[in-house]
Amino acid sequence: MRTLATRTARVALGLCLTAAACGQSETDLSGQGGAGGWGSSGSESATSSGDTTSSSSSSGGTTSSSSSSSSGGTTSSSSSGTGPDETPVENESADCEVASLPEASALPKISKLPDPFTKLDGTSVSTKAEWHCRRQEIRKQAEKYIYGEKPTPDVVTGTVTANKVTVHVEAQGKAIDFSADIVLPSKGEAPFPAIVNVGGKGGFGGISLGESRMLDQGVAVIYYNHNEIGREGTAEQSRGKPNPGKFYDIYGGNHSAGLLMAWAWGASRILDVIQASGGDIIDPTGIGVTGCSRNGKGAFAIGAFDDRIALTIPHETSTAGVPAYRIADVLGKERTDHNYFGLNWLSNNFEPFVFKNNVSNAVKLPIDTHALIAMMAPRGLLVLENPHQAQMGAPAGHTATAAGAAAYKALGVEKNVSYHSKVAETAHCSYKNEYTDLLVKNISKFLKHEGEAPGEFVVGSGGSLSMADWVDWEAPTLE
Repeated sequence: MRTLATRTARVALGLCLTAAACGQSETDLSGQGGAGGWGSSGSESATSSGDTTSSSSSSGGTTSSSSSSSSGGTTSSSSSGTGPDETPVENESADCEVASLPEASALPKISKLPDPFTKLDGTSVSTKAEWHCRRQEIRKQAEKYIYGEKPTPDVVTGTVTANKVTVHVEAQGKAIDFSADIVLPSKGEAPFPAIVNVGGKGGFGGISLGESRMLDQGVAVIYYNHNEIGREGTAEQSRGKPNPGKFYDIYGGNHSAGLLMAWAWGASRILDVIQASGGDIIDPTGIGVTGCSRNGKGAFAIGAFDDRIALTIPHETSTAGVPAYRIADVLGKERTDHNYFGLNWLSNNFEPFVFKNNVSNAVKLPIDTHALIAMMAPRGLLVLENPHQAQMGAPAGHTATAAGAAAYKALGVEKNVSYHSKVAETAHCSYKNEYTDLLVKNISKFLKHEGEAPGEFVVGSGGSLSMADWVDWEAPTLE
């Protein structure tokens, strides 16, 4: 059987555009086999601050790939999940079957953060091989109860040049086209590592980490206009109405995917094209994602649902991003009802878990955001928060990150997750110089494949809670 790298190269050359043309099954062509990281055995308003509504390889080329987020494949051992000699895939755990999930009405209340190491059958994860499939359970739970389904397109083609990624997607007899702007650094050599910014170039909010700061690190910036894929409606007036945008042009405005999942889907199609392009301009093993506020929610979802993202940097996301839903309801600054009825970021599937009649229904969720953080392991994660902006829920974000870090520790990669909220009081989504040290170290490790992961938690005053109040389980050591 050909490896993923060989299959992708043939498709990029235009020798085969379908599985049949390559003499393979759809499963074989899906890209879900290959190298993996686990081993086989009040609400935010539409105008809130910061919310975003030369290279030697300058020539571009047309690429084509068949993308899948659900078909099976083989896995191989790796301690990091990404690296120069590995081929990242969208879902490393796609080979795992998941039992039917109960409806929301049948779920029990769990006051504290649920144990991410407890499988659907009630037994505990004890090996890395078991965790490999527990990740898929968490993914399916997140799709069913929080984000909605991330569908698989039939065809993805496109081009990568020194200044743009173009994407063509076909599914269900329909087609869409979109693009993302690229800014290459003036230092270094192609292929460049890159950071996908959730938000178009010149769009509202910009890149909160700073374009020049990324370019100075030798990192390209890819500006992803996510609102083209799923457009936000009118704040407080959109829930229950069909969603607009190119994702919904294909799958219908009433598709279960909320805007965050639609944005994640679109980012994955960009990665499909970059990966199939051969890596002459952008290094497909050194791609990160970032965004702030609502765009940070999108960055968090993109990183959670695509294992090709080497480093996720969500910045001041508030509810529907990093902060745990259970804790957000208790803190009360950006409760689940504020968020859910504000804009259609989350799926309609989330409604049974929304705060109602002075009661938090988030306690019925079988997972919380800490489980999504756990699902990202062993890939890089750097959470940036600001406790001075109470609506952003830094204490809930820190608790979720610390709880999710248990999976990193269980896998022996605890330094791959970092957190920073010890900053001076500044505006929402402004860059804080205090972030710089951890930012540079994480970029070096996960995007440039240099140095060591820092694994630091730098917590600001008022930005944490007692872990004992929210965690009553212990992480195993996975063999």
